[in-house]
Amino acid sequence: MTDDAPFLDLRKYDQSWFDRGRPSWYVLFWWFVQAIAFPLTPQPLNILRRGLLRLFGAHIGKGVLIRPTARFTYPWKISIGDYSWIGDDVVFYSLDQINIGEHCVISQKSYLCTGSHDIQDPAFGLKTASIIIGNGAWVAADCFVAPGVHIGSNAVIGARSSVFSNMPAGQVCWGNPCHSQYPRTKSES
Repeated sequence: MTDDAPFLDLRKYDQSWFDRGRPSWYVLFWWFVQAIAFPLTPQPLNILRRGLLRLFGAHIGKGVLIRPTARFTYPWKISIGDYSWIGDDVVFYSLDQINIGEHCVISQKSYLCTGSHDIQDPAFGLKTASIIIGNGAWVAADCFVAPGVHIGSNAVIGARSSVFSNMPAGQVCWGNPCHSQYPRTKSES
């Protein structure tokens, strides 16, 4: 099986069409700032991390909590609504737009991925698509969210789920691949 001819010819890979949204020197400067500033800020200094993200073009709402180990590939392609929480070791692989609503929780080690490759293309062409997470949604620990996914408002995505398709609003969902399991009800407290 290892002797079969490869379907791919990676010598033909070309992403010259891809627009990162900023010049290469700016991208490298952001990665340097993030590598130094984020992990060195004490956990309560959300204001500093929010400020750095805004300085680099992210749209960050008021009261957003961002842990020091969260990672943002291109912050200028990210929007996070008011009072949302971004956990430890969350990765925003933002080759395309990532829009997080208000009062959302993206728990630790979750990976929001807006890029993939065309497996039918011998040159393994890059494909990108945005991710949208509606108000009040919770993406629990260690989830993968694929390019082009829309998670509806107030949905819950269970821990370690792999989300490859849209999830409906107001539903508790989990699995690999992730599926809606039952409606989420609102507490009257």
